[in-house]
Amino acid sequence: MMNYGQSPTKEKNYELITVNYELKQMILPIYTYGQPVLREEAEEIGKDYPGLEQLIKDMYETLERSEGIGLAAPQVGHPIRLAIINLDVISEDMPEYKGYVKTFINPYIEEYDETDMDVSEEGCLSLPGIHEKVKRPKRIRVTYQDEQFQEHDEWVEGYLARVMQHEFDHLDGVVFTDHLKGLRRQLTTSKLQDIRKGKFSCNYKVKVKTH
Repeated sequence: MMNYGQSPTKEKNYELITVNYELKQMILPIYTYGQPVLREEAEEIGKDYPGLEQLIKDMYETLERSEGIGLAAPQVGHPIRLAIINLDVISEDMPEYKGYVKTFINPYIEEYDETDMDVSEEGCLSLPGIHEKVKRPKRIRVTYQDEQFQEHDEWVEGYLARVMQHEFDHLDGVVFTDHLKGLRRQLTTSKLQDIRKGKFSCNYKVKVKTH
């Protein structure tokens, strides 16, 4: 089963992509549920955003070490419209994503094609231990800038569309459990409170809300 924010099932050993950078990379702590930054609406940034290049590099290192496939800047404490996605790590199962490693600056979902919906399981590095099925459109239109701040306007579909929706939600202060309805949402309440209190375990560096 494939999770979003986290890489697919650990029954297989996926070869994580190694990105070589001139600048030294640092593993950043993942901000977990309860941290205010996860509920903030992220701000757009420009080329002059301080330390942007280093932040992007650190996010890729953090994503690799946490065995994730997507990471948004608020998840590492930065309330800015920045996200990265690495689907190369699942290319053994989905060859079409071989080499897909991409940075999204100031991304927005402009249109949702709700004529075709899909229900699949999601998880999140900021919500360790929680996995639930979420209903989302299979096809969306997105706008964003790349690392050179070139503009892009694209229709995206399938697995990538779901991952984008999950990651870009973070930029609007939304986590995937917000999409749950009725009983399923009620059942996650205690789990979310446990995360808020630091009552969880994971194999990556985190920053828990302190009281």
